[in-house]
Amino acid sequence: MAESAVAFLLDKLSRFVVYEIQLLGGGREEVLYLRGELEHLWAFLKVADAFEESDEELKVWIKQVREIAYDTEDALDEFTLLQVHDHGDGFYGSLSRLSCCIKNRKARSRIVSELQGINSRITNVCKGYERLLHKMNKAEQGSGSTSASNTWQDRRGDALLIDKIDLVGIDEPKQKLVQDLMKGGCGREVVPVAAMGGMGKTTLAKQVYDDAEVKKHFKIRAWITVSQSFKIEELLKDMIREIFRVVSRPVPEGLDSMNNNRLRRIIKDLLQKRRYLIVLDDVWRLHEWDAVKYALPNNNYGSRVILTTRNTDVASTSVTESVGEVFNLKPLAPKESWDLFCRKTFQGNACPTYLEEICKNILKKCEGLPLAIVAISGVLATKDKRRIDEWDMVCRSFGAEIDGNDKLKDLKKVLSLSFNDLPYYLKSCFLYLSIFPEDYLIERMRLIRLWIAEGFIEAKEGKTPEEVAEDYLNELLNRGLLQVADTTSDGRVKMYHVHDLLREIIVSKSRDQKFTVIAKDQNVVWYDKVRRLSIHNTLQNLQENISVSQLRSLFMFGVPEKLFMHTIFPHGFRLLHVLDMQNARLKKFPIDIVNLYYLKYLSLRGTKVKIIPSFIGKLQNLETLDLKHSRVTELPVEILKLQRLRHLLVYHFKLESYEYFHSRYGFQVQESIGHLRSLQKLCFIEANGGGSTIMTELGKLNQLRRLGILKLRKEDGKSLCSSLKRLTNLHALSITSIGKEEILDLQHLSSPPLLIQRLYLRGRLETLPHWLPSLHGLVRLYLKWSRLKDDPLEFLQHLPNLVHLELLQVFEGDVLSFRMGGFKKLKVLGLDKFSELRCMKVEVGAMPCVEKLIIQRCKLLKRVPEGIEYLTKLKVLEFFDMPEEFIQTLRPGEKGSDYWKVAHIPQAYSTYWREGGWEINSLESLSEGDNSPRPNTIILKSHDLQTRWK
Repeated sequence: MAESAVAFLLDKLSRFVVYEIQLLGGGREEVLYLRGELEHLWAFLKVADAFEESDEELKVWIKQVREIAYDTEDALDEFTLLQVHDHGDGFYGSLSRLSCCIKNRKARSRIVSELQGINSRITNVCKGYERLLHKMNKAEQGSGSTSASNTWQDRRGDALLIDKIDLVGIDEPKQKLVQDLMKGGCGREVVPVAAMGGMGKTTLAKQVYDDAEVKKHFKIRAWITVSQSFKIEELLKDMIREIFRVVSRPVPEGLDSMNNNRLRRIIKDLLQKRRYLIVLDDVWRLHEWDAVKYALPNNNYGSRVILTTRNTDVASTSVTESVGEVFNLKPLAPKESWDLFCRKTFQGNACPTYLEEICKNILKKCEGLPLAIVAISGVLATKDKRRIDEWDMVCRSFGAEIDGNDKLKDLKKVLSLSFNDLPYYLKSCFLYLSIFPEDYLIERMRLIRLWIAEGFIEAKEGKTPEEVAEDYLNELLNRGLLQVADTTSDGRVKMYHVHDLLREIIVSKSRDQKFTVIAKDQNVVWYDKVRRLSIHNTLQNLQENISVSQLRSLFMFGVPEKLFMHTIFPHGFRLLHVLDMQNARLKKFPIDIVNLYYLKYLSLRGTKVKIIPSFIGKLQNLETLDLKHSRVTELPVEILKLQRLRHLLVYHFKLESYEYFHSRYGFQVQESIGHLRSLQKLCFIEANGGGSTIMTELGKLNQLRRLGILKLRKEDGKSLCSSLKRLTNLHALSITSIGKEEILDLQHLSSPPLLIQRLYLRGRLETLPHWLPSLHGLVRLYLKWSRLKDDPLEFLQHLPNLVHLELLQVFEGDVLSFRMGGFKKLKVLGLDKFSELRCMKVEVGAMPCVEKLIIQRCKLLKRVPEGIEYLTKLKVLEFFDMPEEFIQTLRPGEKGSDYWKVAHIPQAYSTYWREGGWEINSLESLSEGDNSPRPNTIILKSHDLQTRWK
């Protein structure tokens, strides 16, 4: 982890040498010497990281390097602060400059002295480096792997010896995997089994490997363990020995001296005319699979390769060359988890009722991970069942148990392997997730902006920092370290979740490495020079006189007290980069913030702040200003001084329901908004204040990815179109007119931004914009209050990537037709308030992928759409506020009718529908014989509608 701190410091030193070193005077040599030594240490740290867990001397040395990096960063930042004072003009300004000059000379001398002390420390550290380098070289030449890796190999051996009687929830995945091996084509197919560590991939693969039917089908079977200590020569030799043993032939002479190509050729020749099953257990990286795959012939005998991995990227890539598919092993279901827990904790007996709640809370933290359930059960099995307090202690201090209980050491090692395998630039990013509370859903864009503000994102040519951060997120996801908690209808991830046990691991590592202090109870472990502070639930746990002068990031989660920053931290935090006060009890903008020169990220989202002071212009390094869901409706002109601002979010909802035209409110924007050339996201500006001038200024913001405009007037449409054609990086565009009757004049756009993926148009359209069908990358489209005379479906049905379409009061015709071959990728369709619509037709082959259909407030529509039976992928069907005739004529049909009709179902029909495979979600049913009025609303879900309509 020290390598991340050193890498960040080296980047800062490079900029310092270019722009500021001449101001340091006599400290120039100190800085240059320091940079040179750190470059050597950084190269060593990238190698040393793999040995840190198993070598206490190395751990101490790395800690020393990390502290040197932090102290150097502090000294450089303090020096930069000396240069940024605003002294004002006139006589008093001159006096201020003179006074500051004297102070700066003293401060400069102090900083040079600090750098000299740091260089003395780094000289001593470098002496230790020589000794450790020699030690590591000997270790590598010896075992070829770390002790942690060796321990994991022992645990993998245990997984191969588990008796079937000890397994829970294995039968269904085993049966599915056996079927995948036996069926399929005659070519070689790869069947990857992917899941996070501890999920039971090896156990499942071994059960399949030893299955009698599999043994009979595959005469040649070989089990090869790859793992992190992978060496291609040894792996190929192991394969040869195993395969030759199976076919009862002697191993070729001179095997140990053969090169890789010769070894591959021997394997390929032996397997060329045989049906084989090879298991490659614990493949970590793509190059490991690449090294082996050419030795496994793609013959026509129905051969198979099972590959277990934690990395979904490895899994998905390995099947691209065959017709196999990835087998994603799921966590145990709640019932299976409970069965396994009770079997291991109470030796098959029932859990005492007085312990049930505690046990279920402990089990919840395991989140269906078999290894975790077995490990924690081993701890609890030795506890006195009469001592409820001991069981409760395990539940409350789960993280401490993982750290200190010998019975959980193996669990910690298994989970830590994935963290230890991360490249240095991802370790800081993953540790950073420890700032969020347990079970917290982490918003994707919030995390990306925070990572950028912290300096974790490395520059890559041709990519924005946001795009690089997306790559980092995907890599953590592929490695099983992050889980998707929520997605949008068009497939974008909205929220992430960290497995509870992984979170305990990173909280522990974060504390050990002084990465973050988490203040959530009275037993907070404080240390000198806190760099990140995450406060959970209350401010009462903050100790008096804690040192926050080096604090870089401050977060508050669920703090109920009113905030007064100067009373919480009376000594200030001048070096702060990140201040996240989302949903804090705050009514006024904390005036102390304007002195935070280094601040890059400021979130007052969800607070009651109304006014942003003009002093905001002093935050010259600010990149993100998040005022979403606050009370702010206007920004001062000084906002235009923030030339590094990338994300400006200022809007709130007064009415949550989308059916209200003015449900969203933005802010009055400055007419010179075009000065903010770094903006990537600008939402939502109210255009009625500056009109065409503001619309013209938008054309200067050529870095914009997302733009939201409210209260647009018809006469400003031409200026907006002129600007839009310059915004070639735009991915999402939202435009709302000043009123329902105001026309959105968007016909002047000759060449629209072709990268647009999401388009939201709210307001009247005389005709559908002629350029809309050319947006081939469009995945989501909302048209609301358009009131078109012509059927828009004719123009929209051939958009090749459209996934989500919502139409509200869009078409004034009486017939809506979905043609064969139209909307090939559409998954969600919403139709609302088509006041003249009397008939809806779906042809065979239309919307073949649609999964959700919502029809609302269509008062003249008297029956279910014709041809609805052709929507064979439909899973959710919603009718809301439909006419009584619609409801009365649609009762559940009998078998043998053309299709099963859908309606509001009285209680008498509930069992009938549920037995038919429907899940009735939000339905206020009537008891039999009740003739009272009922809401004309129904939401039905089905897991299999292919037969539901026939």
